[in-house]
Amino acid sequence: MPEDTTFSVRKQCELLGVNRSGLYYVPSAIVPIEAELVMARIDYWNTMMCYLGVKKIHNKLVVDDRIDISRDQVRAYMADMGICAVYPHQKTSKGDKKAVKPPYLLRGMEIWLPNMAWSVDITYIKLNRSHMYLTAIIDWFSRLLLNWELSDTLEAAPVLECVEGAFRKCGVPIILNSDQGSQFTSTEYMELLGDYRVKQSMDGKGRWVENRRIERWFRSLKVEDIYITEYHTPRELRVGIGGYVECYNTQRPHESLNYERPAAFHNSFFR
Repeated sequence: MPEDTTFSVRKQCELLGVNRSGLYYVPSAIVPIEAELVMARIDYWNTMMCYLGVKKIHNKLVVDDRIDISRDQVRAYMADMGICAVYPHQKTSKGDKKAVKPPYLLRGMEIWLPNMAWSVDITYIKLNRSHMYLTAIIDWFSRLLLNWELSDTLEAAPVLECVEGAFRKCGVPIILNSDQGSQFTSTEYMELLGDYRVKQSMDGKGRWVENRRIERWFRSLKVEDIYITEYHTPRELRVGIGGYVECYNTQRPHESLNYERPAAFHNSFFR
């Protein structure tokens, strides 16, 4: 009878230098994941359910997305991205507590013409394995998306470029509303509006609804384009957003405009 040369599991582990206890370990279905993907999923849940706070977004990431992440990590990511539940609502940047903040000027105001009031804001945009920030300006009355700027930074410069570009293309509004982010309390931004004699308006702290025009547009952009398109480079993203803006402005009917297109509705007041 041939000699049994089979080694026991214990002997095999000794020969191979393997810890025997780890041999029977079965990895969890929840695995660590790249920071960019975590941020993309946080942005997704915040966009789809803007009322979710840290605890509930953490639950969605762990239960629905099977992401191994702690609540503190979720809180840190959301702070970095400047997003939170609608109430209270952190924006894409922290405001300067010492800065003088203008009042909200649109409450109770009847807006009946284009260029009476604009809204400007910044949002996180998923880009394959990285991300960008989108600054955009919308006309409160006509819903026309006036101008936009992509950047990989949250500094004030892209905001200034976006605002000045909108002034050159579309004229100057009476009021320009924003949140309390540091870009909009910066000296450069306030001086720019002062040079053009534009009244600066700001949401109250946590008052997402006061800048709702641009917030709703961001949601439409993400749901209808960003989340279903795999953009790999900033160039691809710029082309994609440009196409979406063109379609939104010239082809998309709005019930609030009696099914007119924003560009045609806006321009009809300047013929």
